[in-house]
Amino acid sequence: MHFSKPNFKTRTFEGKPQLFDPVRNKWVIFQSEEWVRQNVIQWLMEEKGVPVSYISIEKTIQVGELAKRFDILVYDRSHQPWMMIECKAQEIPLDESVLMQVLRYNLAIPVPYVVITNGNVCFAAEKSQGTEKWLSELPAFPLI
Repeated sequence: MHFSKPNFKTRTFEGKPQLFDPVRNKWVIFQSEEWVRQNVIQWLMEEKGVPVSYISIEKTIQVGELAKRFDILVYDRSHQPWMMIECKAQEIPLDESVLMQVLRYNLAIPVPYVVITNGNVCFAAEKSQGTEKWLSELPAFPLI
């Protein structure tokens, strides 16, 4: 996943830079992780053709006894969870703990594809029969 030049709306409000989030339809504080999340959303919509209505962000899920929030969940055209994406700030390395985080979330919401990214590096895996197969590129958005 290589991001194109950012194409999102920005503004300064009360002295703080903000980005417009098309999924939540609101302005959000410009932070490193949010910049990565918004780039992924833009990439999903522009490069993969994912309609904005098929993307969900920062929703609370139950992981065991803990309430957690996933970064991005993409639904397929049948409205089934299809891909879960965990975003980290650019300075955060993508290590085993980040992978384990998205795999724990995957227990609560099973998806065929899991992705971790910090905007510099992206890893994607296809989940099938309890194993992960690492992908060289993200799958195309399902047409059906």
